[in-house]
Amino acid sequence: MLRSLQVTDTILIVDDEPDLCGLVDFHLREAGFVTEVVERGLAALPAAARVQPAVVVLDLMLPDFPGTEICRRIRAEPAAYGDPAVLMLTARADEADRVLGFEVGADDYVVKPFSVKELVMRVRALARRATERRAAQAARDEGRRLRWRSLEVDPVRHRVYLDGAELALRPMEYRLLAQLMEHAGAVLSRDRLLEDVWGVESGGEQSKRTVDTHVRRLRQALGHAGECIETVHGFGYRLRET
Repeated sequence: MLRSLQVTDTILIVDDEPDLCGLVDFHLREAGFVTEVVERGLAALPAAARVQPAVVVLDLMLPDFPGTEICRRIRAEPAAYGDPAVLMLTARADEADRVLGFEVGADDYVVKPFSVKELVMRVRALARRATERRAAQAARDEGRRLRWRSLEVDPVRHRVYLDGAELALRPMEYRLLAQLMEHAGAVLSRDRLLEDVWGVESGGEQSKRTVDTHVRRLRQALGHAGECIETVHGFGYRLRET
């Protein structure tokens, strides 16, 4: 069951196409979100500081200020902007652009033209994960751990440790890792990961490539423990046996 939206679930939409902004704004409001729309990159950071959004829907190619730099600044000062999830919108489908978006701190990535229904589901999943993360980080340590060699996941507080040092993972990266560790040895298809992690019931090739890019990014974030994620070609991914 989806959680009830709270008044704090504000979505900031940053895009220079008025028609697209209007379409996304309408459907997000219909889904129960509070929205704020800006059509210039230079207005994005002041708006984010003011409304403290749960999610920023951010165009990568803005005419006055690059979306990548907006995302980088949001990540550099999380307290100033409420540490929102960032969903990148772009007209480019190149792998390099997808990787660049994740490298500057994006949590998800959608290529124009896109399904508005899928966009709303992805925003809802990001907002839900952000709320879960805040609640988890305030929880008490119950001593539960999921382990793979020197990699440890605290499933109560949503924290990840490698060789005793805490890693800074984004909420979707954490959820992806937790799903694999909670189902150790089982092959999880891309469709299942889309449903369990992103809240998308099914996805086309673009959505499945997003899973692949997140897995690649997660492996990098895990350093030498990145080998714990095994690719099962033609099927999906699983946690490698120790």
